[in-house]
Amino acid sequence: MIQDSAFYIRRICFDEDYCPSDNTRLTTNFANLARGESRQENLRNVLRMIDNRFNDLAHWDNPNGDRYSVEIEIVSVEIDIDSEGKSIRFPLIEMLNTTIVDKKDNKRIAGVTGNNFSSYVRDYDFSVLLLNYNKNRREFGVPANYGNLHGNLFKCAVNSSAYKKNFDKDPLICLSVSSNKTYLRTGNEHPVLGVEYQQSEFSLTDQYFAKMGMRARYFMPPGGVAPLAFYFFGDLLSDYSALEFIGTISTMESFQKIYRPEIYNANAAASDCYQPSLKHQDYSTTRIVYDRDERNRLAVAQGKYTEQSLIKPYRDMLEAWSENYAA
Repeated sequence: MIQDSAFYIRRICFDEDYCPSDNTRLTTNFANLARGESRQENLRNVLRMIDNRFNDLAHWDNPNGDRYSVEIEIVSVEIDIDSEGKSIRFPLIEMLNTTIVDKKDNKRIAGVTGNNFSSYVRDYDFSVLLLNYNKNRREFGVPANYGNLHGNLFKCAVNSSAYKKNFDKDPLICLSVSSNKTYLRTGNEHPVLGVEYQQSEFSLTDQYFAKMGMRARYFMPPGGVAPLAFYFFGDLLSDYSALEFIGTISTMESFQKIYRPEIYNANAAASDCYQPSLKHQDYSTTRIVYDRDERNRLAVAQGKYTEQSLIKPYRDMLEAWSENYAA
């Protein structure tokens, strides 16, 4: 069975010299940028984008727009699985951790962990299990207990002593909104997160994160052109400081401008009634090279790897543990 001591944390600096480790999901945004002939230029440019956006949002007492810089670590959570003589250490999840460098006051300020989110088990659920389940169905559906195992593994990981020793706060994850849903602007406006949007029903990703114990809210930050989806435990607006929010926004909005420019680098801001579309044509591109086709192919390959390495050999134990954990 999975014990608290089964979880391990690895932290790797994400800078212009970053090279993906063997255990990193290559579909991850930061890993995709760090390969090929343009790798170092890509990394320099995205880090510059993040710093510029941070200073744009943290504009008070910052007359030259250069007071802050953001340092980023890749946080890998690994798990030891041991059952009936079979054992494996598996790369469970990856997130990003931000640290804010205040060059005016010469101090370092802790940001938040989360930001980006990637998971081999999630690849299996979305790119293998879900596709196979819907292969011969007339209407789209999800299998029974879909996302339960992943959700329980995630909750167990962030409540583990290994995670608590490394991080003081629960993770805050920031992703793109769904291109299959419509978002309506509300009258609620936060000074840093910006204008809040709501939707009539949750996306499959929202439902998946709910299995992880996280709720979703959607905000379009000042100067942004589309809302971002924020996934959190507790009380989003009370649990994090302004600079922590800005660290998350500047990091994830920059990645989304590269990965989904049709939405996050559009030439006009989202309307009051907004449906994101990857077919939108009025947008600008960055100078950063990103291979979306390769990302989609690798998601399937990594899902199959998870199936063969983790799900099939340990299925009975994992299902029994998950049911017991939920109870």
